[in-house]
Amino acid sequence: MRNTIAMVLLALIVCLAPGCDKVDNKTVSGFQVRINLGTYALWNTYGVSGVGDYNMFNRGKGLPHNFPYNVNTYTGYGGVLLIMGLDSGTASYMPLAYDLACPVERDAGVTLSIDPDNLEAVCPKCKSRYNVLTGAGGPVSGPAMQRKVGLTTYVVRSTGSSGGYIITSY
Repeated sequence: MRNTIAMVLLALIVCLAPGCDKVDNKTVSGFQVRINLGTYALWNTYGVSGVGDYNMFNRGKGLPHNFPYNVNTYTGYGGVLLIMGLDSGTASYMPLAYDLACPVERDAGVTLSIDPDNLEAVCPKCKSRYNVLTGAGGPVSGPAMQRKVGLTTYVVRSTGSSGGYIITSY
């Protein structure tokens, strides 16, 4: 009887455990993001246009320079990376957004940079690398690959006829 209960519990644990190949992209989630690039003028100045074109937003660090931050602007935990890449859900090129905090370090002060040679996001501390261009922020190498943690993604919504986008956490 005891062995039967143990076997049932073991089977439940195995069935309910996340898959081995699933990447957790919620390790630094729960932080508010709202960046309004909703007009053609704002998008043309601070947005992205060609594949691999990117910009970083961090209210505390004043990035990008001269961005018109206001009381309704929030930039997540470590800031926001906006990059033109391939959306894995639609298989079309569009603006993508990720939190700049390394999900391994989980420290708002440890923010990613972009490697100009391959456009991967790189953590300066743990050296993890992330595919932000075509891989939905998934890990490429380093501790992030071993722990199966990816970047927190944000929503980039078109404002339609006004020619811009709004980046949000919802």
